[in-house]
Amino acid sequence: MAVIAVTGSILYAQGAPLRIQSPDQKIQITVSTDKQLSLSVQFQQSELLKIGPIGLTLDDNRKLGPDESIKNTVTRSVDEQIQVVVPEKFSIVPDVYNELTVYFDSFGLIIRAYNDGIAYRFTTAVPDTIQVTDEQVKFTFTSNPTVYFGLEDSFYSHSEREYLPRKLNSITDKQFAPLPVVVNIANGPKVAIVESDLRDYPGLYLQGSSGASLTGILPKAALETENTSPLDVKVKTRADYLAKTAGTRAFPWRAVIIAPADKDLLTNQMVYKLAEPCKLKDPAWIKPGKVAWDWWNANNIYGVDFKSGINTETYKYFIDFASQYGIEYIIIDDGWSPQDDLLTTKPGMNIPEIVSYGKQKNVGVILWMSWVVLDRQLQPALEQFAKWGVVGLKVDFMQRDDQWMVNYYERILAEAAKYKMLVDFHGAFKPTGLRRTYPNYITQEGVRGNEWNKWSDSCSIQHTITLPFTRMVAGPMDFTPGAMRNAGKAHFNFINERPMSIGTRCRQLAMYVLYDSPLQMLCDSPSNYLREPECMEFLAAVPAVWHNTIALDAKIAEYAVMARQYGSDWYIGGMNGEQAMTCTVDCSFLPEGQFELTLFQDGVNADRFAEDYRKITKTITRQDKLEIKLVSGGGFAGRMARK
Repeated sequence: MAVIAVTGSILYAQGAPLRIQSPDQKIQITVSTDKQLSLSVQFQQSELLKIGPIGLTLDDNRKLGPDESIKNTVTRSVDEQIQVVVPEKFSIVPDVYNELTVYFDSFGLIIRAYNDGIAYRFTTAVPDTIQVTDEQVKFTFTSNPTVYFGLEDSFYSHSEREYLPRKLNSITDKQFAPLPVVVNIANGPKVAIVESDLRDYPGLYLQGSSGASLTGILPKAALETENTSPLDVKVKTRADYLAKTAGTRAFPWRAVIIAPADKDLLTNQMVYKLAEPCKLKDPAWIKPGKVAWDWWNANNIYGVDFKSGINTETYKYFIDFASQYGIEYIIIDDGWSPQDDLLTTKPGMNIPEIVSYGKQKNVGVILWMSWVVLDRQLQPALEQFAKWGVVGLKVDFMQRDDQWMVNYYERILAEAAKYKMLVDFHGAFKPTGLRRTYPNYITQEGVRGNEWNKWSDSCSIQHTITLPFTRMVAGPMDFTPGAMRNAGKAHFNFINERPMSIGTRCRQLAMYVLYDSPLQMLCDSPSNYLREPECMEFLAAVPAVWHNTIALDAKIAEYAVMARQYGSDWYIGGMNGEQAMTCTVDCSFLPEGQFELTLFQDGVNADRFAEDYRKITKTITRQDKLEIKLVSGGGFAGRMARK
């Protein structure tokens, strides 16, 4: 790992401009302390946006802002490589930036300029604890761009919204959305607003403001909560502050990703780069992989001589299927225990027997649970799970990101790591880089995924092609792809216990290449997969993590084409929107030599029968160009194995 750091400390001359540029000099940040603390961001010598006023307000109504004088500034340049423990996009992430730290009387402001965006955070050095009552942050653009905005109803949410485009000046101060918020600037770059290193502090949302602006809002600390069910805990009353926290600390990064081309959003690693490095001493035990999942398909297996359902026999069947295809895990979802007790199993379920059977077949078992019950029974539950041999937790229904809940995530990850257990948070807020700090945080929901097809048509063609440019920019998403019952928009119907997906069969296969999730689900019934041996040939082979990712071509909310590398093999995948298209895949990303291509593409009748596909096998080299036709809501996926 190469590290270059040049540090300089200078006394600040009153009135002198404070500026910092990205290493490639295409991005420039100017710091203003005149009346308000703000940042002006230029891209390729044109003003892109203004960030400000920015600041923090403490409990004595003291504002950390321009009223304080600047003592000095420190600059440094960093060029290093991050070795990624769980490589959802890359095994190595370059971390190259210039940094300016401005020291005021009682706080600091750290600003970083990367080639792909900018970030800032506040620091304080106050004895004991402080109470943060407010944070000021505002993003103002020079035009009226289109914004992909996941409109929320309240701070009590699964964060499973659609990212619907709307003009910035149409978003009112009563409307707000979680991050990421993606801004499509006409004749300019795409801008994604994200946060990272969220620790002991609430999550950031953006609401409409006057003109072409978005203003930050954050949930206040919870004072009183109410259990409305074993799954749900709602906040009844909130404090008049955001957080009580250590007086000496760094606050979360507020970051702006700048993507000159739409495809650059697909590979951006800003959230990961800004997060705290791994805190686990030896994370080598963490094993990503694919998962056979029960809940989406309602345990509907067939062709067996026992009654399917939530019982030992059914989960042994899941394990047999997983073992046959080299799938690393199964999940036992809701129903294996009473929802309010993780120390008791329901009749017909023998978890130790299931886990033991899985070990014999090299298949690990992950258990679902409500967060509130896990919180109440944490130590005895983890001890029992460890005794059984359980390898992971699927923790659900948090639905909040106030300070207490943000801390809950970290507490669970730290405790689970002691028992070498993976964690998949569902009912979760968006990723904020904690997966770098605790790599056993293997994936998370916080996305409108395939489960919505069980009761709604809102997991639409448009939604699923928008996700790689919006929600996925923040980090992995447990979308749970893999539906084997597929329908076009006109033929779709939601059936809870026999669900289907909107779009073609090959669109579902493409999601395994396009969507990041180091714990990647196979959502459909093993019985349905066993009837699809050609599709299982691909699903058995496709990795859940990647050593390299190349975005070949993309247009936000219209189409995306990617190439991914794992070892010596390469995979390609593509999805489109509602417009049919022909895609050209230039194979020049391949190294020299011959590769065996196995390609799944929409069949000639896939526009009428979405399960129709065509499988092609041929030898290719880096000189080849592939012409692939996609129907409305279509897709393609292929494996290129070195010969």
